[in-house]
Amino acid sequence: MSRLQRHLERHLVQRIGWLRAAVLGANDGIVSTASLVVGVAAASSGKAEVLIAGVAGLVAGAMSMAAGEYVSVSSQADTESADLKRETAELAGSPDSELAELTGIYVSRGLTPDLASKVAEQMMAGDALAAHARDELGILEITRARPVQAALTSAATFSAGAAVPLLSVMVTPVSLLGPVVSAASLVCLAVLGAIGARAGGANIWKASWRVTFWGALAMALTAGIGLIFGQTV
Repeated sequence: MSRLQRHLERHLVQRIGWLRAAVLGANDGIVSTASLVVGVAAASSGKAEVLIAGVAGLVAGAMSMAAGEYVSVSSQADTESADLKRETAELAGSPDSELAELTGIYVSRGLTPDLASKVAEQMMAGDALAAHARDELGILEITRARPVQAALTSAATFSAGAAVPLLSVMVTPVSLLGPVVSAASLVCLAVLGAIGARAGGANIWKASWRVTFWGALAMALTAGIGLIFGQTV
């Protein structure tokens, strides 16, 4: 086995597309649903009302996340597609100019003009569009926009995250809904932050603290609003 064959690396950038949508969806599912549940519970509502509000929040949130991700990532995909079509036309209309452009890119990255020219010629002789997409436009296959994947991932992970506070409501007495739902949700947020950081190669403690802090702040604010309006209604 050659040295090249033995040198295998696992890069994390290929996870960016689904990881971002998954972490965002699960985090939003926990925070928004738990905050809604805590706020309604603080207004002295019964368990049935709290559960209905939580389920409604889950359905609305999952659909909102899916639609938002699909529209956002579709815009990115449309931009990438338009750039690739433009590049295809330029390659067909002025291949020499595109060759010179690719050569200049390689020179700017440290190759000598002679070597850059040879590399550019070989790249153009193979898959010219792929070479320009990667080196000129910065479009990589592993990070291409995938709207359907992002939408489904966001909806599924939002629902999974929202299930945490809902399950807490189902097994908790009415008098303890606020504290129990908050505690369970914060623990899950910390774990989620750690999992996301681990999958993306980031600092686990920093990520866990970040999502836990903002989740606690959101729940505290909605609980305060629930208490205020619950006393005045």
